[in-house]
Amino acid sequence: QVQLVESGGGSVQAGGSLRLSCAVSGHFGRTNCMGWFRQAPGKERERVATMFTSGGSTSYVDSVKGRFTISQDNTKNTVYLQMNSLMPEDTAMYYCAAAALVPGSCMRGYVNMFGYWGQGTQVTVSS
Repeated sequence: QVQLVESGGGSVQAGGSLRLSCAVSGHFGRTNCMGWFRQAPGKERERVATMFTSGGSTSYVDSVKGRFTISQDNTKNTVYLQMNSLMPEDTAMYYCAAAALVPGSCMRGYVNMFGYWGQGTQVTVSS
């Protein structure tokens, strides 16, 4: 099993920044793809960013490119999502997820391909 625990969410004004953290524990050696997803009320869960941990390749949804950055700290078994220039439309519950995928699938980041999920952390951006 792989356990994922998110933290770092909160309420900010538009233009502000937040850094989300995802602490990974358990048999995380079985996974090689980490992702951040979000779900707003009444909407489907969507990919925000994914990272193929064996090499560091990353992929982002168009709406966050240039504003969000996914990264990892292997010494802390933690994955981060740095979010800058936040906008009200970024308001959602943010989830960390993990999977064992080939690089191409990791970059595409389909929700149903990720088997391990955290409990989520709320991000609220006010205008």
